[in-house]
Formats: sequence, structure tokens, C-alpha cells
Amino acid sequence: MRENPGSQPFQRLAMLVGEGALERLWRTQVLVFGVGGVGGWCAEALARSGVGRICIADFDAVCESNINRQLQATSRTLGRAKVDVLKERLLEISPGCEVVAWERRISRESAGEFGIGAADFVVDAIDNLADKLDLIEAACASGARLFSSMGMARKMDPTRVKTASVWETRGCPLARLVRQGLRKRGFRGDFTVVYGEECLDNVPINFYSDAGAPPDVDSAVGQARRGKPPNGSVVTVTATAGMILASLVLCGVCGEPGGER
Repeated sequence: MRENPGSQPFQRLAMLVGEGALERLWRTQVLVFGVGGVGGWCAEALARSGVGRICIADFDAVCESNINRQLQATSRTLGRAKVDVLKERLLEISPGCEVVAWERRISRESAGEFGIGAADFVVDAIDNLADKLDLIEAACASGARLFSSMGMARKMDPTRVKTASVWETRGCPLARLVRQGLRKRGFRGDFTVVYGEECLDNVPINFYSDAGAPPDVDSAVGQARRGKPPNGSVVTVTATAGMILASLVLCGVCGEPGGER
């Protein structure tokens, strides 16, 4: 890990959590899988909060339909790997941070390539169901603390984005599919998820559940290849989910507001 920049860039956070918590954040390693509309905002919040090592993984490239909600998607970054663009941005924010970018997907076979066991926290912001289940299994088996985003498409109200046990969500179709998939795999663990209670009934929903589907369900190429329309989504909801995921990490390191640090 690179030299600690001290509290100056993060002095407003230090006023809330103390210098000791800042030091712990700098020693923390977080893996973020999926850096689209949710994961990209989470990674940025972690960098702006002094996390010292951030690893990001995503298979997809920036496309035009990402611009409405994905942090690294601009008219100048179209066609570039999402992880490469995001790495540049994170290093501009926190030059001392160690940022590792993997332009590949996770699967049961490849899970060992990501060093999950060395991470303090794993953030799951993957859309593809099979890859998501593989990551959940690997993360929970590793001992790292897992926070997982459920479906943020077909929602307009960010105030209805909540946290709960994966077994206790309400009104989230993706969470239901995740539970079904975990039961079929014999998984009996527990972890915290971010989910939205709102689900607009007048908007169609599509999930990729096979291992051959593209890991970013919004990929224009992937959607065209599979013959399915993308799910509608808005930045106010996806970014809120990303910020909540980052907040779960921060509270995990610094302690709950008003609690022991």
C-alpha cells in the first residue's frame, strides 16, 4: 500500500470519525465487482473516504446508454473499458490509493484469481445472476464481509432504497431470484443487501440467468444479441444504492455513527 496522505484531503471525514478511523480506512482493502450504475458510485465514494486499496472488476465497455447513470460514462469515454476509465478517476481523487482494475468477469472457476480472501470487504454490484451467485458463494466462503446490491432497475424513488438481510427483502424480483439460486446451491449463509421496495408494474423486467449472458445487463451489444430490451433505470436510484453500499463499508470500518470507534 502506498504512503498514507494524512488527513488533509479527508479532514471533513476526520471530524466525524477521528484520525484513528482514517488510518483504518487507509489500511482497508475493498473489492467492487460490477462498476456500472451502482458500483461506480460506490467505488468513487470509497476513494473520497480514504480507503487505501480499491480493486474493481467489470467485463464491459462504456456505451452510450450508460451516460444517464454511470459515473465514468461520458461522450469522451465511449468504447473504453469501464474499469480503466474508473481507475483513472479514482487516482485523480486519491493519488495515494492503490487501485487494481480487472477487465474480466467472475465465475466459480475464476473466483480464485481475484484475491477475495485478502479483502476486508467485498461489494457485489453485478447484474448477471449466475456471476452474482458465484461471487456471493466465494465471498462468504472467504471470510470477507459482503455487501450486495439487488435490482435497481424499474425504480424512480431513491427514498425507497433499503438495507436488509438477503432473506428478508420485500418487493425486489432480483432478490427473490438470488434467494432461489442460493437455496438450489445449498447456501445457508447470510449477508446484507441493498434493495428497492419499489417496482414499477408498467415497465417490463428482464434478468440474465445463464452463465453465457453478458455480465452487464445494460450492454447494448449483449441486449441485442439476446434479443431482450434493457431495463429502464435512473441515476438518482442507482447512485443512491452505490452510496449506501459505500456507507456500509465505512460504518464497518469506523463504527456506527455515535458508537465506539
